[in-house]
Amino acid sequence: MENKPAQQPKRPMMGFRGGPMAIGGKPEKPKNFKKTMLTVLKYLRPYWIYMGVVLICAIISTSFAIASPKVLGNMTDEIINGLFSPKGINFYNVAVIGFWLIGLYTMSAIFNYLASWIMAAISQKITYKFRRDISEKVGRLPLHYFDRHENGDIVSHITNDVETISQNLNQSMTQLITSIVMIVGILIMMLSISWQLTLIAVLILPTSMLIITAIVKRSQRYYTKQQAALGEIDGHIDEMFSNHAIVKTFNGEEQAIKTFNHINKKLHNNGWKSQFWSGLMMPIMQFISNLGYVAVAVVGGWLAINGKVTIGDIQAFIQYMSQFTQPISQTANIANVLQATAAAAERIFNFLDAKEEKKEKDRETINPELIKGEVIFDKVNFGYDKDQPIIKDFTVQIKPKQNMAIVGPTGAGKTTIVNLLMRFYDIDSGTIKIDGVDTKDMNRHDVRQLFGMVLQDTWLFQGTIAENIAYGRPNATHEEIVEAAKAAHVDHLINTLPKGYKTIISETADSISAGEKQLLTIARAILADAPMLILDEATSSVDTRTELLIQSAMDKLSHGRTSFVIAHRLSTIRNADVILVMRDGNIVEYGTHESLLDKNGYYSELYNSQFTHN
Repeated sequence: MENKPAQQPKRPMMGFRGGPMAIGGKPEKPKNFKKTMLTVLKYLRPYWIYMGVVLICAIISTSFAIASPKVLGNMTDEIINGLFSPKGINFYNVAVIGFWLIGLYTMSAIFNYLASWIMAAISQKITYKFRRDISEKVGRLPLHYFDRHENGDIVSHITNDVETISQNLNQSMTQLITSIVMIVGILIMMLSISWQLTLIAVLILPTSMLIITAIVKRSQRYYTKQQAALGEIDGHIDEMFSNHAIVKTFNGEEQAIKTFNHINKKLHNNGWKSQFWSGLMMPIMQFISNLGYVAVAVVGGWLAINGKVTIGDIQAFIQYMSQFTQPISQTANIANVLQATAAAAERIFNFLDAKEEKKEKDRETINPELIKGEVIFDKVNFGYDKDQPIIKDFTVQIKPKQNMAIVGPTGAGKTTIVNLLMRFYDIDSGTIKIDGVDTKDMNRHDVRQLFGMVLQDTWLFQGTIAENIAYGRPNATHEEIVEAAKAAHVDHLINTLPKGYKTIISETADSISAGEKQLLTIARAILADAPMLILDEATSSVDTRTELLIQSAMDKLSHGRTSFVIAHRLSTIRNADVILVMRDGNIVEYGTHESLLDKNGYYSELYNSQFTHN
C-alpha cells in the first residue's frame, strides 16, 4: 500500500493507550470538568427515579449506621447502672436494646445493599449505552479519521474509558452520598454527646490532614518516578522479547542486560522509597488517633465524674471518632475519582463528537447483477490535504470486463485511486462514473457492494475458516464455500487441518502462512461474487510458488469482471488488457505490457529496474 502524505500518517496496526488514571498516580484532569459532568448527567437522566431510590436508601442505611453507636452506648449505660443498682442488671432491657441494635445493623446492611445493587444496574446500563454509541459511531466515521488517530485510542475508549466510568459511577455516587450524610450525622451525634469532646476530635483532624498531605507529596514524587521506570522497563522487555532473534544475531545480550539492570535499579530505588513514605501514613495516623482517644478518655472521664456525660456516651463518642476520618478521606478520594471519571468521559465525548460522513439521502438500490462494469474517471482531483493534491486531472475510461493494472512508484497515487473508487474518500472535483452513474449519486453501501477486494494486508477474524470465507456473504451454503476455496487453491490446505472448515483461526493465525492467508481472502472475494474486482499488492509478501497459486486464483477471480490490479512486481501484470503508469498523481503512460516496453519510457525503466537490482 502506498503511503499517505507526511501530514496524514497511517495508524499503527496495534496500539494501546492507558486509561485516564495510572495506578496510584494522579488522575488525568479534564479540560472542562463542569461541561463533561453535565453531559454525563444527561446519560443518567432516564434513571433519575432510580437515582432517587439510591439516594433514599443510602441516607437510610447511613442513618441507621450512625444511630448504632449511640444505641450501643445506651446498652453499656444499662449494664453499668445495673451493676450499681440493688436490683442488678435488667437483662430484659439489655436484650431489647440488643435486638434494636441488631435491627439497626440489619436494616443498614439491607438498604446499603439495595443502593449498591441499583447503582450497579444503572452503571451497567450507562456502560452498555456508551459502548453501543461508540460502536455505532465507528461505522459513521470517515476513513480519514482512522488515518489520523491510532487504533489503540478507539480501543481504549471502549475498554479503559468506559470501564473507568462504569466502576467510578458505581462506587463514587453511593460513597459520595453516604460520606456526606456520615460526616453531618456524626458531627450532630458527637455534638449531642459533648461539645468539649467534639472540639478535641475536630482539632485532631487538621493535624492529621497536614501530616498526610506532607507524606503524600513526598511519596507521590517517588511514585511518579517509579511509574516512569515501570513503563521504561516494560517497554525494554517487550522490545527485547519481540526482537530476540536480532538481539542474538548481533550479540546484544550483554547490552540488553546492562540496560535492564540500569532501569531495574531505578525502579527498585524509587519503589522502596515510595513504599517507605506510603508506609509511614498508617502508623502516624494511628499514633495521632490514639492521642485523640487518650484526650477523649481523659476529658470524657472528667466530664463523667462531674455527671455531664455517661460512660456509654464516652464509648459511643470514641466509636464516632474512629468513624469520623473515614468519610472525610473517602470524600477526598471521590474528588480524584470524579476527576478521573470526567477525563475518561471527556475523551469519549470528544470521540462521539467527531465529524461524521455526510448522511446520504435514500436512493434507489442498485442490483449488482445488472452492472456491466464500465468505469470512467473524468478530470478527478483529490488530496488528503486540500493544499497538497495527489491526484491531478485524472482521466481514464475502463471498459466492461477489462483487466486494468495500475503501476508506479510509492506515493504515485495508485491506492488513492482505489480509495476514491470505493468512496472511502470523496473527490475534490471531477466525476467517477460506474455504468454512466456518478458514484456521488449512489449510496456508499451500494458502491462498495459492486467490488470484491483483496488487499496486501490480509485480515482474518476469530472464527472458523468457513466463517472467514463467508464474511462478505454470510448466507452462503457450505457447498458454495467449498467451491470458492477450491477455486482459490486453498481447499487442500483446509482439509489437512484437524477440523477442516470448522478450524478456529484468528488474525494472528500463526499456524497459517502469509500466502495461505492470502488464498483465504481470495476465496472470500470469489464467494462474494461482485461484478468488479480490486487486487491491491496481493502477491507482494509471498514466495514464488505461492505467488503462482495466488496468480492462478486471481486469474479465475478476475475472469469476466472489470478488474483493477495494483502491483509492484510488474511481472504479475503482463497479461493486463491495459496498464496505467502513474507518477505524481498523473497518468504518464498507458497501454499493454509489450507496447509500453516498446516505447522505452518510464514503464520500461520501472520494469527493467527490477532485474537490474536483483
